[in-house]
Amino acid sequence: HITPEKFYVEACDDGADDVLAIDRVSTEVTLTVKKDVPPSAVTRPIFGILGTIRLVAGTYLIVITKRKKVGEIFSHAIWKATDFDILSYKKTMLHLTDIQLQDNKVFLSMLNHVLSVDGFYFSTTYDLTHTLQRLANTSPEFQEMSLLER
Repeated sequence: HITPEKFYVEACDDGADDVLAIDRVSTEVTLTVKKDVPPSAVTRPIFGILGTIRLVAGTYLIVITKRKKVGEIFSHAIWKATDFDILSYKKTMLHLTDIQLQDNKVFLSMLNHVLSVDGFYFSTTYDLTHTLQRLANTSPEFQEMSLLER
């Protein structure tokens, strides 16, 4: 969900009530609940957050807008991210000079090129950042940690 003040990322899991709120001015990230999302928010589906990047115009949020299932590991779906959106935290570009606008446009073009290259994979239930061998040699405490905590 997008409002002029915040980005709200809502989990679509059954029973999930938590919503990630990202302040577009302070860049502060907090956890809130669905009822706090304004009804006026523009809503669109995403499949994940790739990250943030700071360019000339300010900070941008990179989200995955399309995905393709490419396989499974131990019944965990592995997805290939196939399309992205780059969302500006700033509401306007009026604070930039013509040169800064041009530089920002070039950097966005470069970023779009990198995102168009094959090779962005993810799983919402399996740790792709560690090899199977390394996962087999970790402690039970590590195995119990959420993917975010790892």
